Amino acid sequence: MALPQTGTLEPEGLSPRTQQRMQESTPTGPGQPRLSPQRGERRAGGAQQLRVLLTPMAVAGRRMPQKRLLGAYGGAAEGRAPGGKRLCLEPSPEPSPEPSPPPGSPAASGSDGVLDADSDGSDGGDAALDGYSQLSAYERKRLKNITENAKFFAALKLHKSAARLYQITTKRQSRVTKRDKPKKVEDETVRRRSMRLQRVEPSGIPMPEMMPAQPGAGEYPQVPAGPLPMVQEDQMENSKLMEELLTTWMRISEMKANDTEKRTPGLQRYQDSLNSMVLSEDNIKKVVKYRVCSMAIHPSESLIFVAAGDKSGQIGLWNVDCKSEAAACVFIPHSYSVSCMHFSPFNPAHLLSLSSESLRCGDVTKAVFDEVWRSEENLSSFDFLEDNASTAIVGHWDGDVAVVDRRTPGTSSELSADIGFKRTRTVHVHPVNKQYFVAAGSVDVCIYDVRYLKPKGNKPVSSLKGHTKSVASAYFSPVTGNRVVTVCADDKLRIYDTTSLSPAVTVLSTVRHNNNTGRWLTRFRAIWDPKQEDCFVVGSMARPRHIEVFQDTGKLLHTFYNLNCLASVCSINVVHPSKNVLVGGNSSGRLHVFKE
Repeated sequence: MALPQTGTLEPEGLSPRTQQRMQESTPTGPGQPRLSPQRGERRAGGAQQLRVLLTPMAVAGRRMPQKRLLGAYGGAAEGRAPGGKRLCLEPSPEPSPEPSPPPGSPAASGSDGVLDADSDGSDGGDAALDGYSQLSAYERKRLKNITENAKFFAALKLHKSAARLYQITTKRQSRVTKRDKPKKVEDETVRRRSMRLQRVEPSGIPMPEMMPAQPGAGEYPQVPAGPLPMVQEDQMENSKLMEELLTTWMRISEMKANDTEKRTPGLQRYQDSLNSMVLSEDNIKKVVKYRVCSMAIHPSESLIFVAAGDKSGQIGLWNVDCKSEAAACVFIPHSYSVSCMHFSPFNPAHLLSLSSESLRCGDVTKAVFDEVWRSEENLSSFDFLEDNASTAIVGHWDGDVAVVDRRTPGTSSELSADIGFKRTRTVHVHPVNKQYFVAAGSVDVCIYDVRYLKPKGNKPVSSLKGHTKSVASAYFSPVTGNRVVTVCADDKLRIYDTTSLSPAVTVLSTVRHNNNTGRWLTRFRAIWDPKQEDCFVVGSMARPRHIEVFQDTGKLLHTFYNLNCLASVCSINVVHPSKNVLVGGNSSGRLHVFKE
C-alpha cells in the first residue's frame, strides 16, 4: 500500500535549523513521513515495529510540535493495532541525521503491511479545506475534534463560571474569622480509683479524707544499731499511758501458766468452741501504721495481749481487754519490715522480733530493745531451738540459715550454713525433736538436722516434693510434729505426713486455695491451732472476707466472718495457745480479735 503524496510546503516562521531537519526527515518526497525501523530488528513472529515521525507544517503563526506515532504492524482499526495495542502520539526527540532508505525498501514503499496513521491510507477528502494537507487523516480528525470541543466549552462559558465561583469562595473565606477554642475545663468530679492505684493502704473501715499515701522504702526512719530504749513512737504523747501498758505486760509475764499437758480435744468439741468465737467492733483496733507482716500473742490466760509488726519496722502492743486510751502504744525498734515475732516460751517478758537487718529482744523488765544479732544479709524468719529460747535458727532471704546463741556476747552468729536454697522464707523447729527444722523457700521444702549443719554441702533429712511455685510457709503440727502444712503460690495448700522422716515424704491431702495475694497484701501463712493437732488456720481472698479453719484431711471445718466488722483480708493470723482466741491482721495495721 502506497503512502499518499503531497506537495512541498515551505514552513513559515521556522528557524533554518528546524527547516533543515524537516527536509532531512522527508527522504521519499515532500510531505511524505519518514519511516524508520525500531533498531532495524524484527520481533518474535516476524513482525517488525516502526517509528513514524510526522512533520506538521506551521499554521498561522504558531509552531506545531513534532510528534511520533508508535504502533505495530498490521493495524486495521483506527488508532489501534490488530492485537489491541493503541497508537499513541508523543513528542519526538531531536532526530539524528540518517541516510534515506533505498527505493523499493519496505520503509520507502510502505509495503509489507506498513500502515500510515489512517487505516485506509486516504486523506479523508478534506485536506485542502482544513489546511493540514501534510497530516494524516487521524491527525486531522483529532485536531478537528479538539477545535469542536473547545467551541462547545466556550459556548457553555465554563471558564467564566469557574472564575466567578472562585471569587465567591475566596470572599466567603476572607470574611470567616477563626474563633479561639475554649479551654477544656476539667471535670469537678474526681474519678474514682481503687486504693491500690492510689498507693493507699486498704482498710475495712472507711478512711479519713486526707489519708497520707504509703511512704517508700527510703522514707522510713533509720534505727541505729545497739540497744534502744522502749520509748513509744510519739514521745510527746502521755508517757503515763505507755508505762501503764508496760506494767501490764510485766505483770502478766510473772504469772505462770498452768503446766497442763497439751491435749487435743475431740473434733465436735473443737467445732463448738470455734462457733462460740465472734468478732465485735470493740475488738477491732488499728495498732500499727502500715501493713501487718507478723504477730505474736502472749500466753497469759488472764487477759489478751497482742504484738504486731508492720512493714516500716514498727511494733504495736495492744491490751485487748483494756478499753481506755492506754490499750495500745507503738515502738520503732527496726528500720525495715518486721517479718517474724515470738514471745519467749521460757520468759514471756521477752518479745523477740526479726527484721531484715537484726534480731532484737524487747525486755519489758529493762524497758529496752536489745540487739541479739545484726547481719548484713537480709533476714526472713526465726524459731527457737530450745525450750529456754537461748538459741535460735534464723533464715536468710538469700537461702542460707544461721544458728544464733543469745548467751554469746556480741551480735554475731554461731554458724552460717548454705542449705542449697535460692530463698528461705520460713524456718520452723520440730515441737518434740528440737534438732530438726523445716525450711521453706523457692519451690523447695526440706527438713534438716541442725546437728549436722556445715557451711557447705548440707543434705536434707527429708524433702517435701510437689510444689511448682514459690512456697510462702511451712510449719510442723504443734503437739507431735507428725504433719507439715505448706502454702504455695500455685494456689494449693498441702499437708504432709512427717511421722517418719524418710527421704521422700508423702502428701496426705491437697486443698485448692486462692493464694494470689499480690504485692499489696502479706502472703498467707497457714498456722496450726496450738490446741488442736490436726487443724490449721489460713486467711482467704474470697468474699465476704473471712478466715478459714481446715482439718489435715482437707475438710473445711469453720469460717470466721462478720459482714459488718470484717471487710478486709486478714493475711496474718495467730491463735492463743490455751484460750479460744483468734487474731487476724490486715494490710492497714488493724487487728481483729475473735473470742468467746
